Amino acid sequence: MREARAAAVRDRSRAVRDRGRRRTGPGPAARNRNRLARERADWTAGRVRVVRGGGRLARTRHQLPAAQLTEAQWRARWEAARWFLRADGESGKRYGNETIRIAPDGQVSIRLPTPLAGLANAPHGRYVLTGRAAFAHRGPQWADRVAANRAIAYRIHHDPARARWYVTASWQTPASPAVPLAAALAHGVIGVDTNADHLAAWRLDVHGNPTGSPRRFCFDLSGTAGHRDAQLRHALTRLLNWARSCGVRAIAVEDLDFTAEKTREKHGRNRRFRHLVSGLPTGRLRARLVSMADRTGITVVAVDPAYTSKWGAQHWQKPLTSKNRKTSRYDAASIAIARRAQGYPLRRRTAPPRTHRSDGCGHRTVQAGPDAPGREGPRRRLPGPRTRSVPPDAERTRATRTPNTVRGVRSERERVQDPLPLTD
Repeated sequence: MREARAAAVRDRSRAVRDRGRRRTGPGPAARNRNRLARERADWTAGRVRVVRGGGRLARTRHQLPAAQLTEAQWRARWEAARWFLRADGESGKRYGNETIRIAPDGQVSIRLPTPLAGLANAPHGRYVLTGRAAFAHRGPQWADRVAANRAIAYRIHHDPARARWYVTASWQTPASPAVPLAAALAHGVIGVDTNADHLAAWRLDVHGNPTGSPRRFCFDLSGTAGHRDAQLRHALTRLLNWARSCGVRAIAVEDLDFTAEKTREKHGRNRRFRHLVSGLPTGRLRARLVSMADRTGITVVAVDPAYTSKWGAQHWQKPLTSKNRKTSRYDAASIAIARRAQGYPLRRRTAPPRTHRSDGCGHRTVQAGPDAPGREGPRRRLPGPRTRSVPPDAERTRATRTPNTVRGVRSERERVQDPLPLTD
């Protein structure tokens, strides 16, 4: 027992002495200064230290047992890391790249050089691979660029550990210039109302008046995720093409996000309504529309969604409905969205100030009916008094009834005052 206690005291004292000793090696600051001096010397001499395949993998060759690799496995990784095939894209070419072409369905074809033209298995000296390519990360953005024939760079490399071939797509996204709202709305705006199965759109001129006929772009969000994404992209493509054909440079949408609006605490056990709300592609549509509109030079304006459907149906649905055109509630909501983006009120016409009304401060309707005469001009002047009071010189049309009291009965005698009063 005494020996064990003495050994513990010796170990503790030895640890204290080791902690108190100074370090003999260089510190982190000294190591960084030495490394900086070496890099500056290489830069001055024009020496570039590059290992094709990676310096770490090259050093692993001398430590195969520690890396649990055989020489054949290391050789396969080394050759795969040093070998790759890359081709830069070009805008205007089919699918954005002439050398390595990947179709929207994932088919990969390579343009062979002239010495290898005899190995082509497709027209125009191309070799079509049997495998299909699919992009899990940013696949929708890649599909948008392929559909528009925008430049995309590809790099094909091999992974011997997984025995798979991989293709990497890359592109450059330029910074979008900031467009003033007045400049974007100079040629009118298109209001878009988002629904579960279609997009209701109507074009408005610079004065806030609907022109032409409403348009509807339908889509089906049932099925797989790829099918839903393709349906949404196709509907937005048609919307943007229509906007460009009309010469409009702005599209107004509602700033909706039902991420927190589909919970049971919000709508209770109404599963049907919660499923309908969850199916509205608000977040995906807004992000996709901004991405696709940026390449076409169209500005997307997000507005407050408060009461757009209610006030649109109240003020615009009935006046725009005729025998040849039936305006839906969604079409009227698109007009309200576009007018809010332009800064106009959602009502068709507002009442004048109270002091400027023809009937004083009385009641007056906000919007006259279509059958009211002269509804576009001032009220016509009516003869006679403008108030309910009767002027003094007006002829009485009602006889005065004799009162029943004696004091109120009129006397026939005439009272005359004597000009000279009597005095005593």
